[in-house]
Amino acid sequence: MKLIKVAAAVLNQTPLDWLGNRQRILDALQQARAEAVGALCLPELCLTGYGCEDAFHAANTHQRAWQMLTELLPETRGMVVSFGLPVLHHKGLFNCAALAVDGRLIGLVAKRFLAGDGIHYEPRWFKPWPQHVRNELNVGGQNFPIGDLYFDCGGLRIGFEICEDAWVANRPGAALAAKGVDLILNPSASHFAFGKIEIRKRFVLEASRAFGTSYIYSNLLGNEAGRAIYDGGALIASAGKLIAAGPRFGFKDSYLTTATIDIEANRVAQARTASFQPTFDRDDECLVRAPFEFSPAAPNLAPAQFAAWETGSFVKEEEFLRAEALALFDYLRKSRSSGFVVSLSGGADSAATASLVHLSVALGLQELGAEGFIRKLAYIRKLAPGDAVAMTKTLLTTVYQSAANSGNVTRDAARAVAEAIGAQHYEWSIADLVASYTRTVEQATGLELNWQEHDLTLQNIQARVRSPGVWMLANLNNGLLLSTSNRSEAAVGYATMDGDTSGGLSPLAGIDKAWLRHWLCWLETDGPEGLHPIPAVGTINVQAPTAELRPSHRQQTDEDDLMPYDVLDAIERAAIRDKRAPIEAFELIRLRFPNYSIAQLGMWTERFFRLWSRNQWKRERYAPSFHLDDENLDPKTWCRFPILSGGFEAELAELRAHLNALTANA
Repeated sequence: MKLIKVAAAVLNQTPLDWLGNRQRILDALQQARAEAVGALCLPELCLTGYGCEDAFHAANTHQRAWQMLTELLPETRGMVVSFGLPVLHHKGLFNCAALAVDGRLIGLVAKRFLAGDGIHYEPRWFKPWPQHVRNELNVGGQNFPIGDLYFDCGGLRIGFEICEDAWVANRPGAALAAKGVDLILNPSASHFAFGKIEIRKRFVLEASRAFGTSYIYSNLLGNEAGRAIYDGGALIASAGKLIAAGPRFGFKDSYLTTATIDIEANRVAQARTASFQPTFDRDDECLVRAPFEFSPAAPNLAPAQFAAWETGSFVKEEEFLRAEALALFDYLRKSRSSGFVVSLSGGADSAATASLVHLSVALGLQELGAEGFIRKLAYIRKLAPGDAVAMTKTLLTTVYQSAANSGNVTRDAARAVAEAIGAQHYEWSIADLVASYTRTVEQATGLELNWQEHDLTLQNIQARVRSPGVWMLANLNNGLLLSTSNRSEAAVGYATMDGDTSGGLSPLAGIDKAWLRHWLCWLETDGPEGLHPIPAVGTINVQAPTAELRPSHRQQTDEDDLMPYDVLDAIERAAIRDKRAPIEAFELIRLRFPNYSIAQLGMWTERFFRLWSRNQWKRERYAPSFHLDDENLDPKTWCRFPILSGGFEAELAELRAHLNALTANA
């Protein structure tokens, strides 16, 4: 046997945080040394942070990253370690993995396939490196090999697939396997999306099986730069078996996942594979050799272990909770805000937002303990040890702002939720402010405003008047005001700009209303693994969603104003995610919702497309939101659409003609 101990590090980095990023890498290196690790894979662009955006074009960014790499090289003595950094070469910027062996930099592998879809924008900053090309990088009078390289470190052959490299059909691992590579390192910055961990497991396992190698996947962690959430989840596989898996959504700065791999076993298994055909290049200039002796490792037969919540019946519910909780915690501390503020209306969205803040505290305390939790928020001097409810009171302020159209049901529900989670809760009335604005406009215009002629005007003033007071609370506490709009509302503009959209962060803007209501029911009765449900949200779940902006006798509900949320979400997925035309979207929902009439479904389809087109300007102004899946509507990172457009007029005319034909033939 030839046994080697290897490891993947997961790091919670911050773009351009030179001192912090350096320290977290140093901590990982020291832990790896303490655990006698021979080869360590750090995440993609871990020196700079992945989300540097156009700061990647700054010479200062490249220079400081190289300086940090140079400073950390002595810490790699006795190990093989990969670092991620941007490198400027021949007037092109490349996303590189630098391999250090025993304190010495021996070469840099440049990423071949750049992530340029979804939230990724790598081709804006980086150039793809061509296959089978090696060049020399000169820095400070020293030359280093750079390009499509692989390495021989004391007889162990090591190759790279850098994040996106592993997601493409023509992945580099196949060529590396033919060259006899024993170990593939995958330094990644792979953002979280629902269910994405299963895809990662598949490509890691399949690579180790098909390529006859061991495979190490590392990743970033946490809310690195604002919108993307990284879940960590290091993976190590060998010979088609997953032998180690790291935790996801952890609150610590770094995690080290280790495993012992048997190099000889992989080589023998590959030799037995009839379809395997090695390649022989007499002068393979892409191979870099370096002397190194790995310390022998003890066998370890323990299989990979996953947390109980990852194998239970509510994985999506848990993923949503844990992704949001970690993202909120990181956003709080990295923005150096002193807490969160939520306008708690007694409805589903604000209750979910406030509950997520509380659960962020609960999960943080569960992992870090009170002292560790407070240490990460040391700048908040008033934060004192306590349980999750007590500490939520310091970190979350809520307020119920009643208008003339508000009822006791929502007031009582807001109060019940605030008390259950421990928020500092206030109640006040905005009725006099609304009346004052109404009188002022009436006197100026000579109009007498009424609900028959000025419905939207009278609705919107209530939502807008709620904004200044809650902003004042946020300013008073150096808090971060959270907007509570969900994705379904964003799709159709069912929100008052500068009213309920007010806030510095919109944590729910990536999730649809129908699923959010389902999640709240789960939170009421089941709750997260290792914590507890919050029965008080039952006071929310029994209500029909309503904005409470019209007089009570008009019995306003969101779904009466729009359409049933499950129908809205189905049209949105067809129209926006899948880019279907109005007729195609109609036909799809007609199959899914046969209980509604053709005329009703047609009306809702047309309403969606008109509202979508009309309200792009609102989506452009939403506060930053968290990315959760491929149904994101954020125009800054995922779903671009013109503010001014033809509004699908021709397509909707075709839809109406189609509906008329269907009705005539019915």
